[in-house]
Amino acid sequence: MEKHHLFSAPGRTEIGGNHTDHQHGRVLAAAVNLETSAEVWLNHSNCVWIQSEGYPTFHVELDDLAIHEDEKNTTAALVRGVLAAFAERGAKLEGFDAVIRSNVLPGSGLSSSAAFEVLIGTVCNELFFDKKLSAVEIARIGQYAENVYFGKPCGLMDQTASSVGGMVYIDFEHPDSPTVERIDFDLNAEGYALCIIDSGADHADLTDEYAAIPMEMKQVCAFFGKEVLRQIPEEMFLAAIPALRGKVSDRAILRAIHIYQENKRVAKQAAALKCGDMNTFLQLIKESGRSSWMYLQNITPAGAVRHQEVAVALAMCDTLLQGRGAYRVHGGGFAGTVQAFVPLDQLDYFKTGIEAVLGAESCHILSIRAIGGMALN
Repeated sequence: MEKHHLFSAPGRTEIGGNHTDHQHGRVLAAAVNLETSAEVWLNHSNCVWIQSEGYPTFHVELDDLAIHEDEKNTTAALVRGVLAAFAERGAKLEGFDAVIRSNVLPGSGLSSSAAFEVLIGTVCNELFFDKKLSAVEIARIGQYAENVYFGKPCGLMDQTASSVGGMVYIDFEHPDSPTVERIDFDLNAEGYALCIIDSGADHADLTDEYAAIPMEMKQVCAFFGKEVLRQIPEEMFLAAIPALRGKVSDRAILRAIHIYQENKRVAKQAAALKCGDMNTFLQLIKESGRSSWMYLQNITPAGAVRHQEVAVALAMCDTLLQGRGAYRVHGGGFAGTVQAFVPLDQLDYFKTGIEAVLGAESCHILSIRAIGGMALN
């Protein structure tokens, strides 16, 4: 009987750096104890078959790894993109069957897509490429698959946090070789729980909202003849705001202000965690949340009035925490989840209050997973 192989990749939580990664900025992220796993068997064919629980089985032919326009926004596109990236690097791919299970909820802001990409990348690296690629290189392949094959212009944070594991400070100033620093910090020992709150809003049909942020930053950068904000000194940007207005939208200017400030906050957050300064860390989390709402404007889709689920979730955090802990939008925004750091002595009260408004099982209490994408056997 053909040997089967076991693999796992974690979801991730973004702790700091909301929408900074695509501007070659800084982020603070952590792998969490929710995972996507795979049982894999070589099938001695030229075909990869993927069976994900709850979804239709699909396959990708190894002799057809070109982009399929009609496959955009599908899981098959992610698999094809990862396989293509390994083939381009010289991996000797073989057909395999994979049964995939996940408790990383789609649309949760915990990045089920990145966990899936890292999982397939780990399978390819372990079985067909003699483990030649680092965790960061596997992350870059996942980003490539999502950008080019799936059609979503994401940054690199999600894949890196899932692939590397633990709590990590990442500086993408040089995206081909980002600085990745692991930070050892025990939230529970400091008296806090990490909660991810499902607002109940759906990510469907929001690709344009997400894409508008990097697109607007490109418009700002074009004024300076640059590609990303990291290439433009903040002082130069601020001095140019009078000339920028009218050439780009005011929203684009506000979003750029957020990214400049958020980059500085992330460095301060990492420094606070390294020296055990929980109060400063929590204050910075609150500042990040306010900036995301005021400047980045990724809480509510443009024009939405009746449905403002993320805003309601944030308001409930504010009401229940009563000035303690911290909370902020989590991930890309517009839908999905909110992150809260909740004092342990308030945790039951907080969870009960959140779920009374947003529904049962809407408040997830997580822990940080030390290991990223991995082979289990």
